[in-house]
Amino acid sequence: MFFGSFNPIHIGHLIIANIMQDQTDLDEVWFVVSPQNPFKKQQSLLHEFDRLRMVELAIADHFHFRATDVEFHMPRPSYTIDTLTLLSEKFPNHTFKLIVGGDNLTHFHKWKNHEVILAEYGLYVYPRPGENPSFDHPNVHFVEAPLMDISATFIRNAVKTGHSVKYLLPDAVEGYIMDRKLFV
Repeated sequence: MFFGSFNPIHIGHLIIANIMQDQTDLDEVWFVVSPQNPFKKQQSLLHEFDRLRMVELAIADHFHFRATDVEFHMPRPSYTIDTLTLLSEKFPNHTFKLIVGGDNLTHFHKWKNHEVILAEYGLYVYPRPGENPSFDHPNVHFVEAPLMDISATFIRNAVKTGHSVKYLLPDAVEGYIMDRKLFV
């Protein structure tokens, strides 16, 4: 499970997801588009359906990736443990793991039921620039991946100021943003 606002989804997200699926024991990566992150302000978020559509466009040609709107139908803000619990009940034959950036480990103890997430689901952690997390737990797996310093904020600002976002976004996502005049 790869949670995020995906505002917008960019190549950094896709590279991380591909590495997680290809270089670990994960069969699939599910992109969970979060309508509202409990730790972030919602003011700069595009509508959730636009963000879901951009994820769908970005992953359309990768059969190991799935997009889900499960959190659209849950109370807000949604909490990771509640989503994992719901999906585990809905898909009892699946074993879910949580993909997070190393920067999340600093505040992971603040997450709702973080002990349950660790015990029942576990984490696959990718590196983030400037972070060197240490977290000793048998269900925490650090995965070697390129350091990705591509931010959705940078992309939104580039679009707003009329600068190119080529190579930062899949072509279909860039086209969606430009056609709908998003972030301007």
